[in-house]
Amino acid sequence: MASIRRILVLAVEDAQGLDVLGPVEVFAEAALEVPGAYRVEVIAPGDNDTITMSNGVRLGVAPLPMPPPRHDTLVVAGGSGARAAVADDALLDWIRQAAGRGRRTASVCTGAYLLAAAGLLYGRRATTHWAFCDDLAERYPSVRVENDPVFVHDDRVWTSAGVTAGIDLSLSLVEADLGPRVALAVARRLVVFFKRPGGQSQFSGALAAQHASRPELRELQAWIAGNLEAELSVRALAERALMSERSFARAFHREVGQTPAAYVEALRIERARDLLEDGAPSLEAVAKASGFASPEVLRRAFHRRLGVSPADYRERFRLSV
Repeated sequence: MASIRRILVLAVEDAQGLDVLGPVEVFAEAALEVPGAYRVEVIAPGDNDTITMSNGVRLGVAPLPMPPPRHDTLVVAGGSGARAAVADDALLDWIRQAAGRGRRTASVCTGAYLLAAAGLLYGRRATTHWAFCDDLAERYPSVRVENDPVFVHDDRVWTSAGVTAGIDLSLSLVEADLGPRVALAVARRLVVFFKRPGGQSQFSGALAAQHASRPELRELQAWIAGNLEAELSVRALAERALMSERSFARAFHREVGQTPAAYVEALRIERARDLLEDGAPSLEAVAKASGFASPEVLRRAFHRRLGVSPADYRERFRLSV
């Protein structure tokens, strides 16, 4: 039997609750699937045996083991407390030492601030919650912050985007350790997707788009979403909006924040993702239903926006193995 993988989840006062408990649940469920695969411990600095998370819930914790023990994975949770804790030199020193005594180190959300302050992200690619990417890059210019991915893997260090992205990251770690069948079983038990690729955008196309202030453009946005298989060129959309092409394109970009073509492609990608997740029988059917001219056009759009092929995306969301 393989040795038990010791997982340390580091939380501080005002940690974001799901940043802590999301990874805990993933590894705990994996240990039910493969008995003895993981032992999970939530640890925190200080002398108290509990912390209060940002949602007001108190959580029992163990003190930081001194010196840092041999372990498999250190996961550093984020939240407002993590950003404040960058001033704790003793904690940063503990994280540096711990990183040298484990196989891999990971952060969830703004836990990346603690890894950066400890020097673990120097020269590395990393991500964090989308609302803090610019600030992280400004504070730590040696870190190559990527605003879009759900998680980033750079050698022995993993970082994830905000909150629920810690579940995606943890599922990926389980997959690396125990294989896709176990990770899929865990995802199904938790009723979450297996699994968003690390390069997938933190936003869906629809959520990222602004709603236009003009009623006629808002109505057009709603019509586009319901007619993605239609002719949606700038000319056709301008005619529907009763505007000249130039005036329409300028007004749409100003109010929605992206060109009509980019907006349409984002919605078509989202439709294609839904179809692939639901097990659509062929790429030809997906392309047709989502408004792409051909499977090849669909493939190019997927690679450009998500960094994966439609076939790979479908495989990651398949509900049977």
